[in-house]
Amino acid sequence: MFDFFWNLGSFILALGILVTVHEYGHFWVARKAGVKVLRFSIGFGKPLIKWYDKHKTEYVIAAIPLGGYVKMLDERVDEVPAEERHLSFNAKSVKARIAIVAAGPMANFLFAIFALAVMYMVGVQSLKPVVGSVTEGSRAAAAKIEPNQQIIKIGEDDISTWQDATFSLMSRLGEQSVVVTLRDQNYQKHVRTLNLDGWKLDQQDVPPLTSIGIVPFRPEATLTVAQITKDSAAELAGLQVNDTIVAVNGENISSWTQLVSVIQQSPNKSLQFSVQRQDSIRKLTVTPQSRTNADGVAQGFLGVAPVVEAWPENYIETRHYGPVDSIVLGIQETWRLITLSFDMIGNLITGQVSVKNLSGPVGIAVGAGTSVSYGLVAFLSFLALISVNLGVFNLLPLPVLDGGHLMYYIIELFRKKPVSEKTQEFGFKVGALLLIFLTCFALFNDVSRL
Repeated sequence: MFDFFWNLGSFILALGILVTVHEYGHFWVARKAGVKVLRFSIGFGKPLIKWYDKHKTEYVIAAIPLGGYVKMLDERVDEVPAEERHLSFNAKSVKARIAIVAAGPMANFLFAIFALAVMYMVGVQSLKPVVGSVTEGSRAAAAKIEPNQQIIKIGEDDISTWQDATFSLMSRLGEQSVVVTLRDQNYQKHVRTLNLDGWKLDQQDVPPLTSIGIVPFRPEATLTVAQITKDSAAELAGLQVNDTIVAVNGENISSWTQLVSVIQQSPNKSLQFSVQRQDSIRKLTVTPQSRTNADGVAQGFLGVAPVVEAWPENYIETRHYGPVDSIVLGIQETWRLITLSFDMIGNLITGQVSVKNLSGPVGIAVGAGTSVSYGLVAFLSFLALISVNLGVFNLLPLPVLDGGHLMYYIIELFRKKPVSEKTQEFGFKVGALLLIFLTCFALFNDVSRL
């Protein structure tokens, strides 16, 4: 229950920030263009808080925190007194209307640059992209990529973090192959050609690296218990923190992976654990609880977390940058996220990326909660990513989105006359249906993940 409220609160905070930024972009440019703004609302529904400024603009924080809007004076919506017609949105030039509509997504992109620049100034701790293991029979195995090698280049892209490697691979969906440069523990370089022919992200929640067979290095989990879930099979059996599991049913256990395999294969079956507690060996009867996995198969669940070995110091890198370098990096990273987002939309259309990977509000809420729990740097990175996605999504040429309005105004710019109201109305209906379908599909994916 705590996780639910934590994720919900983090979601409201993140969405509130990003919606405010987006709508302020529209608001600021509208004011500069001489349009009278009637209302600036964060959220929908019943107003919780409202106030007015000297321009008689109403500011509202509403009850449903799932978006926001800027209401402008517009003769197409309300009757406008003759003396105020010059202040209405529809009375402005088509170029002014384009600027007002485009300002929302542009504000999201500028905010992403700001968030990333602050993140780089605070300091970014990252893990070097060292290969932990390679899946047998995978594309990485065929390319002769080996454990303990560090990825330093993919194509012409310099790679210093796992995020770099992931983004670089994702940008190459649809290509035949890519050259990967690696460095081993003796600082010897190895150049490998990774076959990408027919490679797709067609499985839900399978990361790009995993799908080609690369498992990032992680410290080994030991057989010593670090945490025990309340009311779990482990707690009911009497396991304690700092116990070390040495055998199950008389068979010695040598790794955490081996223990997990035994537990998962034993739902609701009694197991005899041999546990080292301080200087003595204790015998405990443990009955793993049953849980159903994503494939509908029952698996055993113990309810413990292991003590994990420390990360090697040379695998962790903390980087700090000055203000100018941080802004430059923020611009570069934002541009990379924008281009990657458009690439992913194209790959969704062509089928290179499965629609199962779409996420909705629940997925964003979980991501927000997780990033907040990791601290300021992670939250800033998350805000930048979602801000870019919000900006890109709003630029899609769906008539109910900013991109749809821009499409109509650009057509008007070249035709020298507006698109007919009948055509616009039809477009809005089709756009609304498509948006509802996408939202429902993303929510279905979120629920299936849960």
